[in-house]
Amino acid sequence: MADARQLDDVGGPEAWFRSLPVITRYWFGSAVVTTVGANFGIVGPRKLIYSFDLIKSNFEIWRLVTPFMYVGKFELNTLIGLFMLYQFSKQYEAGGPYNTGAGGGTADYAFALLFAIVVTIASYHLLGSFLPLAPLFVRNLVFFVLYIWSKRNPNSNANIWGVPIKGMYLPFGYLALNVLLGNPYFDILSGILVGHLYYFLVDVVPLVYGKDLIHTPQFMIDTFGIGEYVPPAPAAPVAGGRAMGAGGNNVRRLGEPGRVGAPRDPAAAAPRRGHDWGVRGWDRSNARGVVSRLGFFPFRMSRQLFTRQMANIFLDNSFTKDPSLGRTGGGIRMRGASSLGGYY
Repeated sequence: MADARQLDDVGGPEAWFRSLPVITRYWFGSAVVTTVGANFGIVGPRKLIYSFDLIKSNFEIWRLVTPFMYVGKFELNTLIGLFMLYQFSKQYEAGGPYNTGAGGGTADYAFALLFAIVVTIASYHLLGSFLPLAPLFVRNLVFFVLYIWSKRNPNSNANIWGVPIKGMYLPFGYLALNVLLGNPYFDILSGILVGHLYYFLVDVVPLVYGKDLIHTPQFMIDTFGIGEYVPPAPAAPVAGGRAMGAGGNNVRRLGEPGRVGAPRDPAAAAPRRGHDWGVRGWDRSNARGVVSRLGFFPFRMSRQLFTRQMANIFLDNSFTKDPSLGRTGGGIRMRGASSLGGYY
């Protein structure tokens, strides 16, 4: 949709698809394949929904994953859902996810999605008995990503139906829009709540309490490396048929994907986890003392803005701003549910 004009610029649909960040590429691609397959009768939609009883009794373990990939039947809402998945996931992954151990890169984003999947399924069991939650979680996960993007980029410019809005308010703008239109909104609310839990554990707890509770597993860091994942380039052939640098084993240099990187200098400052809150020259213990008096207010003014205001009052420091990732959202009306998966 919004990037249709980019297809010719990058060499066609295949090159455009390969140019997407790796997690977005696999999630978006699997969502398209699963949705098309269900609509063409290759697999029944009811085979894709979440059911703990069928997982337990029939060992249908794919139901742990397919609810996050099947968007719905062929209609406008499904196209909108796929576009939102692509747009929000690409912007968050390309813009620098929260750093939970892999330098704010691909491994950190993969772990964030894994965290959201586990918590979403757990909350479905806890709340599904008295809230109208569908056993399909694509939109939950999409709005999880949108919420943590909004926390990462609170001052970025966005829009809903052409109405400009700051990034920090974008998830709530979509939530209010669906409430006003009478559309289902509990899945949006679920995604926002799971996103706030992740944000609180990754960004607030390290600052206020000085503890890192969320860590990207080492196997993900070994898989994707530090920072943004870049597939290793094929070795250049040389005379004799042996690839350059190939001595019988495919040895990776430090810093390439799949390696944590060179050992850190013990004398160097320890890298920070999570968001730096835009604070320069201010001791974190002072920030922790001020922010801890706030308590836990999930939907009040963000602690980033509060910290910035307090520091402007007591100190004469300059503060960084997250770079804008451009406009997001997009002037498309969301409609109510029409069938399994028709939630956009």
